Amino acid sequence: MPPAIQSLVRLVAALCSFAIAVTAQAASEPIQIVVLGDSLTAGPGLAVDKTFPVRLEAALRERGHAVAVIDAGVSGDTSRDGLARLDWSVGPDAEVVVVELGANDALRGTDPDITRSALDSILARLSERGLQIVLAGMLAPPNLGEDFAAAFNPIYGELATKYGAEFYPFFLDGVAGDSRFNLQDGMHPNAEGVEIIVERILPTVESVIKRIDESG
Repeated sequence: MPPAIQSLVRLVAALCSFAIAVTAQAASEPIQIVVLGDSLTAGPGLAVDKTFPVRLEAALRERGHAVAVIDAGVSGDTSRDGLARLDWSVGPDAEVVVVELGANDALRGTDPDITRSALDSILARLSERGLQIVLAGMLAPPNLGEDFAAAFNPIYGELATKYGAEFYPFFLDGVAGDSRFNLQDGMHPNAEGVEIIVERILPTVESVIKRIDESG
């Protein structure tokens, strides 16, 4: 074989090896999931390894998903606070964002129109970036009355539909109001409560991971 042909063959082989290596590396990169939330996800009063983002990552990995879950929960944050820090909380490597905001809005009796506007802006900006979204809903405390609940509670489902987000209707489902699953303050889930939340929200998060896997 002439030297020129030999060199060409070696070059093609090297390029093929490089392409295979890059493909393998890309396939091994975990899907980055950012949890944009408040104290319910940040987990005050819990050991770090018992918080929602850590336990969600563990549960997903146990089910065979290569993921890295980033904790972007800040205690006390309202939906407007989450919007204000959105760009630096959700970095360029994010592929999925779990949005859990609004509990503090409800506790403070914030005008539901303000909450809706902030969440709408968050979802719009995430959608513009092409990110997959899981929107975790919240329910108004009963003591705020029927009118407040009627304005607040539908926000999440309506926005999820508007932006094609996966919708988990109530983040504290199975935990809220049950002293067995909450810290002494009665509002924040304990370690057992976190496990219940993770178990129940897991299929919803897996559905967006499936979208990413199928797209390629």
